[in-house]
Amino acid sequence: MIRRDPESAAGAQHDLVVVGGGIYGAFVALEAARSGYRPLLLERSDFGGRTTWNNLRIVHGGLRYLQMFDLRRFRESVRERRWFLAHFADLVHPLPCLMPLYGRGLRRPTVLRLALLLNDVLSFDRNRGMGEDRKVPPGSVLNTRDTIRLFPEVKREGLRGGARWSDGEMSSPQRVLMETLHWACATGAICLNYVEASDLLVHDGSVIGVRAVDRSTGRSFEFSAPVVVNSAGPWSRIVARDFDRDVPDLFRPTVAFNLLLDRPPLAEVTVAVAASHGDGTYFLRPWGDRIFAGTYHTMASPRAALELGTETPEPSREEIERFLSELMHAVPALEVGLDDVVRVYAGFVPSTRSGKLARGEVLYDHGSAGGPKGLFSLAGAKFTTARLGAERLLSLAYGAGRKMPRAPSGEGRPPPTPELNTQEFGDLLEHDPAAAAAYVRRIAEEESILHVEDLLLRRTDWGADPRQMAALSPLVGPLIDSHLPSSSGPQRSYDAP
Repeated sequence: MIRRDPESAAGAQHDLVVVGGGIYGAFVALEAARSGYRPLLLERSDFGGRTTWNNLRIVHGGLRYLQMFDLRRFRESVRERRWFLAHFADLVHPLPCLMPLYGRGLRRPTVLRLALLLNDVLSFDRNRGMGEDRKVPPGSVLNTRDTIRLFPEVKREGLRGGARWSDGEMSSPQRVLMETLHWACATGAICLNYVEASDLLVHDGSVIGVRAVDRSTGRSFEFSAPVVVNSAGPWSRIVARDFDRDVPDLFRPTVAFNLLLDRPPLAEVTVAVAASHGDGTYFLRPWGDRIFAGTYHTMASPRAALELGTETPEPSREEIERFLSELMHAVPALEVGLDDVVRVYAGFVPSTRSGKLARGEVLYDHGSAGGPKGLFSLAGAKFTTARLGAERLLSLAYGAGRKMPRAPSGEGRPPPTPELNTQEFGDLLEHDPAAAAAYVRRIAEEESILHVEDLLLRRTDWGADPRQMAALSPLVGPLIDSHLPSSSGPQRSYDAP
């Protein structure tokens, strides 16, 4: 259970405080707890409410890194994909992908045949210890006929075949995040949402904790710990600046967005198509009876760059139309327009000084740079390797041969929380309202829900369609309020945002 009790947490002693409740912060909390530490995680809004929630829902195995001859990151991605497939069997599954080949550049049958062979050889251990339904099969290059059979809407002019390989898919990144937090809490962590770390507490140059504000009540608390980890994603530069100094390399924001399209899937496999310029690739993957398409990258607005990512990015109409145009250039049969966009999933992602997308995480020891001892910052770019980044941060903070304060937990992930999809919940609501109400109240109590959006967008996908969200909000909102103490704030309106 993710128990929200800031007052009790303020009275406890913690080994570290993690600032930020996206996937990187969640994994710092989990890996710290599994190593025997007592972590406290503070999230200023809701868990995973920004970039983590807007994820493309693919756990990448590093094929693109292989094309860049970046073997270290390739091997890391293979190992972490295997970790997700092994530990989140209910939420992460092998994902078959197909890329049409037209004989241009690197996207030629001869080149992809060699690339997929190397991918299989260098990921020789990708299925070690995995059950049959968890195994990632070898890749292959298909002929034109088989490519058309798998992808009937493929653009046929100049088609030379198709490259087929497998990665991993998340049915729901927010559920992966929430189950990670459940695991962390079951192992000894405390995770609090809507609690904003406002000040770093320092004595004689060393960290002793943080001061924070419960944003639901306005109360201030002090949380004691000798280590503070800044893992605030797009806000990591702001936290670093407020707690010590600005560290520009932590996060230079660019905007990434994906689209949920009201179009039936193009194929049973995920289709990877080439951008019309450069070497970019877009994925169109089945998402129920719709298409989830991404990822399109744009420059962050000058204001966002200046304010270090304090905005929630909102791609312009022109940018969305440009992305749709790119998709239709690659798949003319798609015929999709703005009216077919159900929801835009947008978030800030980090870039390098040259403006290219960042590949790995940034670790920063503020104490070694003359700042408070015990303050560390972590900013990452990939959902797939977030756990690995957390491991590295803990090694930096405590040393590779660190002495554990208590015996590390050998327990695995606790049983997953039962989940109903949108259709199943709708049926339950219609035929057994009391059971539906009990289901909502249980989630609200066990997963620290304070607002209707927390449930409909960040615990479930029930609100993915804004029309569905508008219909459900007034039905489930009062059930959420009913489990909250009166100090949690005024009753809310349940109009969908």
